[in-house]
Amino acid sequence: MTVKKVCALMFILLAIAGMARPATRIKDIAYLQGVRGKQVIGYGLVVGLNGTGDTQRSTFTLQSVTSMLKRFGITVPQADLRLRNVAAVMVTATVPSFAKEGGVLDVTVSSMGDATNLSGGTLLMTPLSGIDGAVYAMAQGAISVGGMSVRQNGNEVRRNHTAAGRIPGGAILERSSGSDIAKDSTISVVLTQADFTTANRIAEQVNTKFGSRIALANDGSTISLTVPDEYRRDGRLVEFISLVELLEVNPDVAAKVVINEKTGTIIVGGSVSLLPVAISHGGLNIDIQSTPMVSQPNAFSQGQTVVTQLTSMSAHVDSSVVVAVDGAATVQDVAKALNALKVTSRDIIAIFQALKEAGALKAELVII
Repeated sequence: MTVKKVCALMFILLAIAGMARPATRIKDIAYLQGVRGKQVIGYGLVVGLNGTGDTQRSTFTLQSVTSMLKRFGITVPQADLRLRNVAAVMVTATVPSFAKEGGVLDVTVSSMGDATNLSGGTLLMTPLSGIDGAVYAMAQGAISVGGMSVRQNGNEVRRNHTAAGRIPGGAILERSSGSDIAKDSTISVVLTQADFTTANRIAEQVNTKFGSRIALANDGSTISLTVPDEYRRDGRLVEFISLVELLEVNPDVAAKVVINEKTGTIIVGGSVSLLPVAISHGGLNIDIQSTPMVSQPNAFSQGQTVVTQLTSMSAHVDSSVVVAVDGAATVQDVAKALNALKVTSRDIIAIFQALKEAGALKAELVII
């Protein structure tokens, strides 16, 4: 990516982050305590693979096939099995809140052994259990793999990951998944990102909506709501929850700069600002090129072929530009300053780190 493209992208991201934050629905930034899904897992076998299943080294696959055949009244010594169209897999899924018996789930199937491709395989009936050991669903069906793998004469062409796949609607719920919402006529709303200001704003908005102090922010993430008598008495709890979820608040976001050094990605929050500072950035570029040179001796001589390296090196120093930033600079000012320096994303990362060390960056610097 060129410097011009990096600067343009950086300017766009900073400008978007600096825009005024619109009001957000409570349901988009919080959830009801007690309303959550259940993760389930199971061990199963995939059959029907075209020679891309587990090899003899995956002994647990052979044991599983032997045990399965015994259930059908067929006894085969494990040592006699020579299978390449079967793979042992782990099957995972999430049971959503309020899911009812007879509903369907999407499941993910992942190879455990040395199978190379699950494409075209069929998962045999697999029970899916929760952390409590209870079976919540049964999974079975044809696997959809978002990739391809072709191997011939020792050569292989592979696109995307073929050792895992999904079965849309591949599991049928065997029991309902309930959730306990209200306890003693009280509902708790939990923020996905804790913030005292946002929690207080939610409580104020709810109290304004219903005309009484039914909401109280317990801490930076939890707001307790007392269900009004008219909603509790008439069985209108769902209506009350819906009204609360649709209320809009302006969430407060802490000033933060998130940097991913591995990819060069930089995200700057809209609350980020700078103290008065002057920024200058320049660098030393060294270019080293090495070309192999072959010295071939004359025919019938006693000489040997010698390979040497012809090395050339050049160096130049980039001219640095000094950019002054006034105090209380907004995120747009930060974007303009970085644009004026015409630096790459790697340079921008170094600049932000230096600004933090200098105490000029009024934000938390997070490096992932």
